[in-house]
Parts: sequence; structure tokens; C-alpha cells
Amino acid sequence: MIIKNAEQLEKMKEIGYICAKIRDTMKEKAVPGVSTKELDNIAKELFEKYGAKSAPITEYDFPGYTCISLNHQAAHGIPANNKILKDGDLLNIDVSGCKDGYYADTGVSFVVGKSDNPMKDKVCEVAKEAFFEGIKHAVAGKKINQIGKNVHKKIKEHKLEVIENLTGHGIGTSLHQEPQHVFNYFDPWDNLILKEGMCLAVEPFVSTKAKEVANSGRDDWELITKDGSFVAQYEHTIVIQSGKEPIILTKID
Repeated sequence: MIIKNAEQLEKMKEIGYICAKIRDTMKEKAVPGVSTKELDNIAKELFEKYGAKSAPITEYDFPGYTCISLNHQAAHGIPANNKILKDGDLLNIDVSGCKDGYYADTGVSFVVGKSDNPMKDKVCEVAKEAFFEGIKHAVAGKKINQIGKNVHKKIKEHKLEVIENLTGHGIGTSLHQEPQHVFNYFDPWDNLILKEGMCLAVEPFVSTKAKEVANSGRDDWELITKDGSFVAQYEHTIVIQSGKEPIILTKID
């Protein structure tokens, strides 16, 4: 989607704020002893409070209001009552929603309670660093592949890997739209020129060793690393601007 007027921007800001509020509230409540289903119920209540809907349910009939991935799960984990958080768990919360026909998407990975492995903390920190390095180059007139080039450069500086088969995407009037991919590595053939008002979900996935994820075989959704690598994601919905860094719609200052 390319935003063309102030009304569209305000609608995107509204759903961006809602998704950010849900993400941050869930993160605050993610303490040892709480189940991922309880966290998902928080999202349900807040979506209803703000008059918004869960995008995974609306678009894909996903069995949860949000995707909550725990430890061995890299993405698309299904919330469950028997998944109880404990100290040292690596947790990813991915929130996407829609209101009045406009969508936003955001996610964060972090360690629950007291960390038990410094590499879990590191992948989370580097995912965030890589995101902010990448969006420095998300400027109207530049090629979209400069985002992934600089995301990957930052990840390699830390001697970590990027998950190549999980990417960002265009967003706006649906959860996934053109451009279909915002790669987290440099693709010389991906020559799309960024335009002012373009809406993107940028989401680096950082791994200790793995370069790909695959379905676990336990359900139709859960993605894991086959070698047990730790994975962290950091995601915001952004709006491209001319001559300066993008607006981050899913960040609460």
C-alpha cells in the first residue's frame, strides 16, 4: 500500500498503536508461571476494547489471536494452556491486527525472567539492532534491497545468521501485499524502488546458526530450526518518507 492522504495515514497510525499496545502489554505480563494462552487472552481483550480484529484469525483462521513462539519455535507458535513460561525461556510475541480495513504488524523476542544463556539475549539484541540499521536505508528513491543488505551486514558483524526463508512484506489494506518480500539479506535482483508513503513490515529474524526454518510436523503452523538454533525476531510497520528515515507506526514513544 502507498498512503496517499492524511486520512489513510491516521488510520494506519491508529491500528499501529493498537498492535503496539497489545504487544507491549503482553510483554509486560510475560512472567514465569503464565501460559501463552493467558497472554493471548490479553490480546483478545485489547482487540475488543479498541474495536479491532486479529489479523491471523481474520486472514488465515489461525488458532490464536496472536502468534506466540516459545524456545524451539521460531515463528507461528499456537498459544496453549500447557505452554507455561519459566525463567530463561526465549519468547516471541507477534501481533498483527486490522481496523476499518487497515492493517499493522509488529513483533518482539525477549528472554522471560532470569536468562539462562547469553546467546538468547544476544539474538534478541542483534535482531533489534539489525532492524534499526536496515531502516536507515528505507528512504524513498532507494532500492528495497538496501534494507536487507544492511540488516544482514549488522547480523554478520555479530557472527550470527539470518533466517533466509522468513521475510518482511508490504502491508496496508491487507496483512500481506506488494511488495511480497522485504528480504533480510542482499538480493541484487530485488530492484524495487521505494516510494514515499509505501507501507512495509520489516522483520529481521536472527539465528545462532540456522539459515532456514521448517514446519515442525506437529501442526500446520509452527516453524522451527532443525538444529535447535535460537531465533529472535524484531518487527515494526513503517511508512517510507522522502529524505529521511521512515515513520514507525508500531512504536509507542
